[in-house]
Amino acid sequence: MFDFLSDYDDPTLLGAFWVTVQLTVLSAIGSLIWGTLLAAMRVSPVPLMRGFGTAYVNLVRNIPLTVIIVFTSLGLANIFGVTMGTEDLKDRAFRLAVLGLVAYTAAFVCEAIRSGINTVPVGQAEAARAIGLSFSQVLRLVVLPQAFRSVIGPLANVLIALTKNTTVAAAIGVAEAALLMKEMIENEAQTLLIGAIFAFGFVVLTLPTGLILGWLSKRLAVKR
Repeated sequence: MFDFLSDYDDPTLLGAFWVTVQLTVLSAIGSLIWGTLLAAMRVSPVPLMRGFGTAYVNLVRNIPLTVIIVFTSLGLANIFGVTMGTEDLKDRAFRLAVLGLVAYTAAFVCEAIRSGINTVPVGQAEAARAIGLSFSQVLRLVVLPQAFRSVIGPLANVLIALTKNTTVAAAIGVAEAALLMKEMIENEAQTLLIGAIFAFGFVVLTLPTGLILGWLSKRLAVKR
């Protein structure tokens, strides 16, 4: 039943999922950094920063991810000549995919973190300001540590969604799992079996993530 897999050796199959893992990890790190900065902007006392953060989140969340990924390839690379520091087309497509995933996912990370910021009692921030801490110090030392602890669960959901969203990178030729699945379905008459294999692969990637971060969320929950 699995004879057709002999045409796709293990490095090809596992390599495709390894690219998916790399896309997920790099995009998750970038999204967490950019999303945190956006959340800081959204609660900033500076109107210009608040306006930028709000406009960015509302705009990006309402644009399909496929449009963003294709724009990073056709727009940035082909029209504006952005090379992402490499002349290799495969490496460039991978880096552009990470950029697109970061730009999109950061909007959801921002909203998750902002919801966590809203759970921190206002009195704590006021007390910190009263002893002379600046806005950035209050955010960094008092508010964000508590906010992150309260939004581990929502951030886990964003990470799981990001893992599944990496399949969109196939639209610009990144050799991840979805692209290999498409190639295998086109070449083999085992559509359901191939789909089941790749579905199982994504379950293996996402289920442990949800369980571990769910446990961590309960363990580190802020007691009110």
